[in-house]
Amino acid sequence: MKKPLVVIGGATACGKTDVGVLLAQKINGEIISADSMQVYCNMDIGTAKPTKQEMKGIKHYLIDEIMPNEEYNVMIFQKKAKQYMEQIWNLGKIPILVGGTGFYINAIVYDTLFEQIEQDSTFRNDMYAFAKENGAEALYQKLKEIDPDYAKTLHANNVKRVTRALEYHHFTGQLFSKYNTEQKQKQSPYHTAMIVLTMERQKLYDRIEKRIDTMIEKGLLKEVEQLLKSGYTKDFVSMQAIGYKELIPYFSQQISLEQAIYDLKKNTRHFAKRQLTWFKRQTNGYWIDITDQNLEKATEEIIQYLKQTNVIGE
Repeated sequence: MKKPLVVIGGATACGKTDVGVLLAQKINGEIISADSMQVYCNMDIGTAKPTKQEMKGIKHYLIDEIMPNEEYNVMIFQKKAKQYMEQIWNLGKIPILVGGTGFYINAIVYDTLFEQIEQDSTFRNDMYAFAKENGAEALYQKLKEIDPDYAKTLHANNVKRVTRALEYHHFTGQLFSKYNTEQKQKQSPYHTAMIVLTMERQKLYDRIEKRIDTMIEKGLLKEVEQLLKSGYTKDFVSMQAIGYKELIPYFSQQISLEQAIYDLKKNTRHFAKRQLTWFKRQTNGYWIDITDQNLEKATEEIIQYLKQTNVIGE
């Protein structure tokens, strides 16, 4: 019998964290973060990491577990998340995967088998160095020439993911797009309920603008400055996250604060749009439009869906 797994996905700022906590309270669940940046310590405001108060006593995993200079990728995430899922099931509870990093979510839902190519990091480091010297766009062009189908699913600035695809091709001679397709055709080893939250585009963008204004008020600038003073430069993968990379040029006096905040809001809107596009193309989820309903009602709708699909009992 397959074990239950609930996934709450969707764009940034759409309410995933709050819905996840409400749901966990009602179905005896614990939360595993499927966010590629909330795992880093000392990166709290810019990653919209839930506070202890917002967690409302619900246990959260893969938040504040590594330092910003440590390696973190989909394979590390998958290994850790599966360990935590077993712990949660052993407690008689239901794991709830919450986040917007779709690639990470699919790695769990479909138990993606990754080639163990990370043992040799020479090629990967060469690609990172190439991107640093020639720019992310130049690295992206390499992928477009080799695997245009997979390149279409990525943003040029996502150096880590672009490098992963190039690395896979380098070591196996196969296209990552083909590998991805094969993996998605697998059946999930879990009794999975994939929930995707969505809302009217302009309302989502308004929420993003307000969230960023709040981040600035809460001390995002001080957080970025402290990270830089601690030696975490723009070359670290962690510091290339939205919320950090836009503010770094301000501290090196390349742009004004006004321009940095403008760039942050613009990039976050574009990121949210890409997230929604990814979920539409890559998942068979149960979509819930929360534009005009409160999160309590959305949570009740999720619970009814979980009962209908027998992920939880009546």
